Amino acid sequence: MASSPFLSKTATICFSSSLSPSFLPPFPSKSLRPRRIPAVHAKIREIFMPALSSTMTEGKIVSWIKSEGDALSKGESVVVVESDKADMDVETFYDGILAAIVVPEGETAPVGAPIGLLAETEDEVAEAKAKANAKAAGSSTAPQTVTPTPPPATATPAPAIEQPVPVAPPASDRPGKAVATPFAKQLAKKHKVNIESVVGTGPYGRITPADVEAAAGIKKSVVSEPIPVAPPRKEAAAAPPPIPGSTVVPFTAMQAAVSKNMLESLSVPTFRVGYPVMTDALDALYEKVKPKGVTMTVLLAKAVAMALVQHPVVNATCKDGKSFTYNNNINIAVAVAVDGGLITPVLQDADKLDLYLLSQTWKELVKKARTKQLQPQEYNSGTFTLSNLGMFGVDRFDAILPPGQGAIMAVGASTPTVVADADGFFSVKSKMLVNVTADHRIVYGADLAAFLQTFAKIVENPESLTL
Repeated sequence: MASSPFLSKTATICFSSSLSPSFLPPFPSKSLRPRRIPAVHAKIREIFMPALSSTMTEGKIVSWIKSEGDALSKGESVVVVESDKADMDVETFYDGILAAIVVPEGETAPVGAPIGLLAETEDEVAEAKAKANAKAAGSSTAPQTVTPTPPPATATPAPAIEQPVPVAPPASDRPGKAVATPFAKQLAKKHKVNIESVVGTGPYGRITPADVEAAAGIKKSVVSEPIPVAPPRKEAAAAPPPIPGSTVVPFTAMQAAVSKNMLESLSVPTFRVGYPVMTDALDALYEKVKPKGVTMTVLLAKAVAMALVQHPVVNATCKDGKSFTYNNNINIAVAVAVDGGLITPVLQDADKLDLYLLSQTWKELVKKARTKQLQPQEYNSGTFTLSNLGMFGVDRFDAILPPGQGAIMAVGASTPTVVADADGFFSVKSKMLVNVTADHRIVYGADLAAFLQTFAKIVENPESLTL
């Protein structure tokens, strides 16, 4: 059976290649007799930066598994690339020799950019290296911007050329009766000016008020209009100077992805609803299943999935702001803190898996997440997110809604609390506070309240979690 990059023990992906233009067969001349040209196979191929996820725009070279001059076989791992979520091995589709490394370890390149050159035989290694050096030289040489020199200002301004004033024909030459505007007629009557003797300067010889005032010898005072002054340009606020002794650390690819998603979340109108849940029965069940490797996070994820079955609108998604989608699958994404960032492995079809299979799947996902070996479908297919900080003693907190999902639940710690029953008797019970942040475009307050009531009933009567 042929090996697949997605079935290997480590996350892998294969790169595509392009033909070097210098090795394309020449186009036959029209004057020559058409003949069959044998196919010429590419001898130098470019190793591209692959797109390891739908949100990836650039990747960082973690390490080159192979060195320049090493022989490669089809399907062999060549380089480890860091995406915004995981580190993945990149395999080759072809046999050949790694002739040149274009992007060294620790540097980044946009998706689709060449990161290395693969030669078919040793005869093309030197040419591939020359090609790589030419690329490096071309990228390092920046074109200089030439600022044109303005012409020298003259000491004395050039005299203005007077334009000849058009002379209107005498009134006797104008055929018919003089045409004047109504206001011009009023001015002529006021200043006792014979309208028939006024020379019109308006369109088609029309007499304007200015013509009447000129005939009456009235000098119109010219009021200069104020020149609008552009408002002072607001300069961008300068970044505060660094504190002495501080160190600036650039974002990793994962941190940059988290930052981008958080900014994107700000465009979604959200609201939050909190709900108290009694956990005595759930705590007792946890003590029974804990020896079998079941964690509290898995119990909560299973309870959330079962509640979402009854409230599908909370599992819906709105991506374009014009419609929303009911998701057929209930995929619970669970936030996990990893070195240098945060990732959300997804328990797919959590409502359909039994508790113990779900727990085993969760252990495998966490292991992959900690070693940055998750496949894209294992972290970007969530329909609802669960974030649990109860193990750290946090009693309550709010979570930010991930882009592309309808809701996220923040779970706090379960703490002993004095409560009163319907008869007024006091007792001490364990209470857990959960807060849900939801997209208000598709989920309303009543929807979220009903979902939380169902979730609380499942947690307070957890026998159904083990079925």
